[in-house]
Amino acid sequence: MCRPRGITSEWNCLSCFLQTNKDNHSLQKISHSKDNLEKKDSGTDAIKSYLRELTSAPGVYRMLDCDGQVLYVGKAKNLKNRVSSYARLSGHSARIIRMINSTASMMFLTTDTEIEALQLEQNLIKQLKPKFNVLLRDDKSFPDILISKSHSFPKVVKSRGRRFSGNKYFGPFASARAVNQTLNYLQKVFQLRNCSDSIFDSRTRPCLQYQIKRCSGPCVGKITELDYQKSINDAEKFLAGKTLEIKRDLATEMAVASSELNFERAAVLRDRLQSLTYIQGTQGVNPKIVADADLLAMAMEGNQICIQIFFFRSNQNWGNKAFFPQSGSGAEAGEILQAFIMQFYRERRPPSLILVSHEVENKSLVSAALKENHGKIVKIEMPSKGEKIKLIYSAMRNASEELARKISSFENHTKLLVSLTKKFKLDKVPERIEVYDNSHLQGSHAVGAMIVAGPEGFIRSQYRKFNIKDSRIVPGDDVKMMYHVLTRRFARLNNDNDTRFSTSYPELILIDGGATQVKAAALVLSEMCKKNIPIIGIAKGVDRNAGKEELYFVDQPSIKLKHNDPILFFIQRLRDEAHRYVIGAHRKKRKAAIHFNKLDEINGIGSKRKRALLAHFGSTKGVGVATLADLKKVDGISSTVAEVIYNHFNDFDR
Repeated sequence: MCRPRGITSEWNCLSCFLQTNKDNHSLQKISHSKDNLEKKDSGTDAIKSYLRELTSAPGVYRMLDCDGQVLYVGKAKNLKNRVSSYARLSGHSARIIRMINSTASMMFLTTDTEIEALQLEQNLIKQLKPKFNVLLRDDKSFPDILISKSHSFPKVVKSRGRRFSGNKYFGPFASARAVNQTLNYLQKVFQLRNCSDSIFDSRTRPCLQYQIKRCSGPCVGKITELDYQKSINDAEKFLAGKTLEIKRDLATEMAVASSELNFERAAVLRDRLQSLTYIQGTQGVNPKIVADADLLAMAMEGNQICIQIFFFRSNQNWGNKAFFPQSGSGAEAGEILQAFIMQFYRERRPPSLILVSHEVENKSLVSAALKENHGKIVKIEMPSKGEKIKLIYSAMRNASEELARKISSFENHTKLLVSLTKKFKLDKVPERIEVYDNSHLQGSHAVGAMIVAGPEGFIRSQYRKFNIKDSRIVPGDDVKMMYHVLTRRFARLNNDNDTRFSTSYPELILIDGGATQVKAAALVLSEMCKKNIPIIGIAKGVDRNAGKEELYFVDQPSIKLKHNDPILFFIQRLRDEAHRYVIGAHRKKRKAAIHFNKLDEINGIGSKRKRALLAHFGSTKGVGVATLADLKKVDGISSTVAEVIYNHFNDFDR
């Protein structure tokens, strides 16, 4: 029987959508016949079987294969007309024909309007990730610059995620690097604070930022509230692109200060003026007629797509970022851009204008959907002349170059995988390589990590960390740690309820270690895995220098590759990525441990009681050596709680 899988997660997504749109959305009809799902027909015959029951209402349709996997999610203004177009093979691209031939069943959901259908379509695409839909694989948020208005001396910091009312935001910026560079400019020119409010309120003397002239020292009264607010206003003008106005005001102030013989003040203003002049010269191209817009330029080559997006705010270029959406072969430019815009701005606030390099499919409908989602009019425009078309051409050139680099990198990666397969006599080119490494500091804060690489490079969504807390492992025993990590990994893999790993067996395992680590990995596989998975250990050699690595295998002698062998470089890159990831996890764990207090281990000791204990005894150590009678004297500490604390530090009842 052909039954669709993943119904639970799918309907959770649907429920969320209906809940968030309960005021303007109503579920009218769900057409999903059990008899139809059990049919063995596929292709046009399977699709024709639904036409009799379909209405002419707008809605969303899903095409499923015989295994119940969703092939495609689409929306329609008229469901019957749209589905009937799939009941014949003529007039379709090769991609759509392949999709039709693979279709065994369909599911339908009607909506009140076509806009609602478009919104629901994008929600389901994000949830189900169908094979034949255009998928935006990078959904990270973009950073902003936040000027906090909750304090009399506002701070200026990097912000990411939700925007709160009352504060002032400038962005989005294409990258954290672009934000940090701009913040660096602001600190140099306007000397604004970036510390937290709690640190600001507790300062008794100026910090290092004041000493290096990156902060005006408002925390210790080095600047008045009025003067600091003026600096904030100038910073806002700078971020709004009014640099010339600021320069003019600074020049006037400097002249006044000089005439009053206040040369120290004049020198400060002169330095600010020079910094602004330098910044202007390094900011690059800032268009005059594009005040608030995102520019989307697309390049296509075969099945590969690159969309380069530029952010323009206040007539300033705030950076660009390349995206590589996934699409079935044969998707048209208009369809790709429509899907990208709807997915990209699903949770991001769009600008007033979106400039595109190609015509967008259903442009007016997409604009209406963005207006409904974000409460603002968004114009989508494909320019044909003037400065805007020059920007489009420039962005398209960038997109083409980025796509060429991507394809070149992919081809090189593919060649290296083939070479590795031949070198180590693997059965086939591995589509999933797992690399393992451990990190600890003299046995403390031990962490294991797994990174994953495939035909297209690193698959970061599949990276995993493993906290190593097994008391049976002697601190610093790398072999036992590796055994522990791999045991947990394959235990998850063998757990049918763990959907993240149920079908993700590796085809090659790389271990950062020598013969003993390889033997430990082989032991885990023999105990927990019936598959014959090749294992390679990478040991750094006697001198621990790159290029002198020794490779270890199961029941085979170790080998050394030439220091300039491309396969060695490839293995080093995989090993280094695992090392980078696990070191980052280890450092986070150590950092968290610095702020850990032994009082946090005691049940019933919350923040209020902890503050009372620390105020009474001065430190955690003081609490630990206190007598039971002394503990009972603390406000808020009952006799029972005092006994729990005393027993904890004196190793009773543990």
